[in-house]
Parts: sequence; structure tokens; C-alpha cells
Amino acid sequence: MTHNRSWTTAGISNAAYTALSEGLPASEVWSLLLDVLARRADQRTPADLLKQWERDGFTRPAYIDQRTLVELDRQLLAAAEGFEALELSPLVPLGTCSVVGPTSQNKIVSALRGTEVVADPTNVLALECGRRLRLDASQIVRLATCHRCVRAQEVPNRPGFAPHFRLFCLATAGRERKDHAFVIEALVEQIHTHLAAFDRLEQQRYVFPQRRVQMLATPARAALGDRIAGAIRDVPVVRDLLEHTYYDGLRFMISARSSGGEDIPLVDGGVFDWLGKVTSNRRLVLVASGMGSQLAAYLFRS
Repeated sequence: MTHNRSWTTAGISNAAYTALSEGLPASEVWSLLLDVLARRADQRTPADLLKQWERDGFTRPAYIDQRTLVELDRQLLAAAEGFEALELSPLVPLGTCSVVGPTSQNKIVSALRGTEVVADPTNVLALECGRRLRLDASQIVRLATCHRCVRAQEVPNRPGFAPHFRLFCLATAGRERKDHAFVIEALVEQIHTHLAAFDRLEQQRYVFPQRRVQMLATPARAALGDRIAGAIRDVPVVRDLLEHTYYDGLRFMISARSSGGEDIPLVDGGVFDWLGKVTSNRRLVLVASGMGSQLAAYLFRS
């Protein structure tokens, strides 16, 4: 097979690159890379560690006080009382984001032993939902987590953004019902849960003014988008066209006005086809969403 070679692979032969990327068993590749990195680590000095610590955005501590984040997590999980709370591992199977969704592996921090660092907890919750539904496809799975994520992509040059950050995520999975009742109920429940989380945080020195829900749908699912929008109370809902193929026809976002006068989309979620891919059961559906909790602590805490 022909590969597009670049400077990153120019130092090794085509045969060696093919062996590493495709030919050798995965276990042998992991062992080889472990040995390579162990030798690299042996060559480093304490001064090298400090230099990287000072300049590397992947390794710098979070810019929000840990006590603030711990209390924030507590309030968010309390708002999601109808969801089981999971403490995720920092690592997940290699390809967790790129295999089921249109995400480049280059944006993920790949690790060793066939793993990668968690970049999006919703993908991880999808795997756990799939595991449970393979055991009993009749159940409804509701999961929540607060997790620190790492992404190897360009960070927006704006206050509050960093290569690693904390997210609050919800996932609801189960078998679709007549007239798409499962998807509609799950989306409405998650929207109300995030709004309830805002309410709780506003009792803890946070302010989320001018909240707005944006409900997006493809033309084929426009009627479902209207039904979901009609079920949201006490906050303005704007309907819009969904063009992003990352979602399976339905998406929602929740924004609030920052102190700088900018509408910040703090919550993003929708319907995904990932469960059908991991379980080979197309009748199983997943609704998932995430809130940028660290960004909320930075921009909306008074």
C-alpha cells in the first residue's frame, strides 16, 4: 500500500513504516514503542523536565483553582440526579473518537498499549452504553461524568481556552420507540438537566444571563426539532438548520451572555449513530451532550 510520506516518517524506510503501521501485530508495536520511549526518557535530564513543564500547554496546571472545580463538579452531578455518575479512566481504546465519528486521530493524544487520552467523554460514555445494551437491549442507560480532557488541536487564542479542560457530559441510550419518542424524551431531559445545572450554579456565585437554546435539525428531522423546541419551557428557543454531519439529524446548543457581552455556547449535544456502529444494532440510539464546565467557571463565576 502506498502512503503519503512526510518529514515525520522520512527517517525510516517504506518497509519499516509499513511494518509499524500495518504489518506487525499490535502487541509487538506497543512493545517496540515502549522500548523506544524508555530510551528517550533515559536521555532526559531534570532540567529538560522543567523546561517542558514551563512551555508545554499539555502539562501546565489548569488555570482554575481546584477547589472551585471540585465544587463545580458536585453541583453539576447533583443537577443530573437521574443519571448514574461514572468516574472515567484517563485512557480509552485507541480510535475511540476517530473510528465512530469524523474526528482526525491527529487531534487526539495517542498513548501506548493500544490506548489514547480521553478527548471527549461522550465517546467514552457511548462505549459503556454499548457494553450495557449488548447485555440487555431493553434497558435505558443514563450516564453522567465530569472529566478532564486533552485535545491535540489548535487552541483558540481567547481567554478560557486551553489544551486540557474539564467537561460535564450526559449520555442517554436505548432502543428507539414509536414516533421517535425515545430521542425526543432524551433530548428534552438533557436540555432541562443542563438548565437545572445553571440554576444550581447561580446559587453559588455564578451568573448565566440571557440563556438561549438553539435547536438544529436536518430537513428530514425538522418536525422532530419542532416537537423538541415546543417542549422547552422558561427559556427562548431558536430553530435552525443542521448541516454538520457529526450529528445524526438533531443537535442542540445552550448559550449565555458573558460579562464581555458575548453569547457563549456552553452546552452542545444531540443524537449520534455511534451505538449502531459499536453494537451492530441500528435500533439502538444515543443522545449525548457536554458542558464546558471549566469555561463556565472562568467566564460566568462572579
